[in-house]
Amino acid sequence: MGLNLNDKKVVVEEVSAKVATAQTIVVAEYRGIQVAHLTKLRASARAQGVYLRVLKNTLARRSVEGTQFAPLADSMTGPLIYSISDDAVAAAKVINDFAKTNDKLVVKAGNYAGKQLDVAGVTALASIPSREVLISQLLGVMLAPVSGFARGLAALAAKKGEGSAAAPAAEETAAA
Repeated sequence: MGLNLNDKKVVVEEVSAKVATAQTIVVAEYRGIQVAHLTKLRASARAQGVYLRVLKNTLARRSVEGTQFAPLADSMTGPLIYSISDDAVAAAKVINDFAKTNDKLVVKAGNYAGKQLDVAGVTALASIPSREVLISQLLGVMLAPVSGFARGLAALAAKKGEGSAAAPAAEETAAA
């Protein structure tokens, strides 16, 4: 049974709200995937904060109309699952990781911050580390000089400690 006009309006409003805050949208064809596999994909998406939904393409086109994702409308043909995320790489990463283990999920296109992405672009976007990993790497780089300086001071203090401990022992030997 299809959706009535009011239901369609609700779906368009819901998806439009997600699109308004999104940085990335990835669309993939899901033809032939078993329900159990789609359930795993949805669980993975939920865990990473990605909005994942199967939509009628006409409703999806209306949702992206007038946004930075409008060029994606040309790729909206066939049975598609839409991955929408506020994180720049999460939507691409969820779809790409699942596509590696399930060859029936075929990435069709994507859009990152208004730039249209082909399959290679989506794969490249998915290979970028997540925001948390990038922040931890940046902090590691920022802390490296400070921790190196602290290790140097500790080594210098240990060396001076050995030198002053060795000096009384040398005096005792000379006195004997």
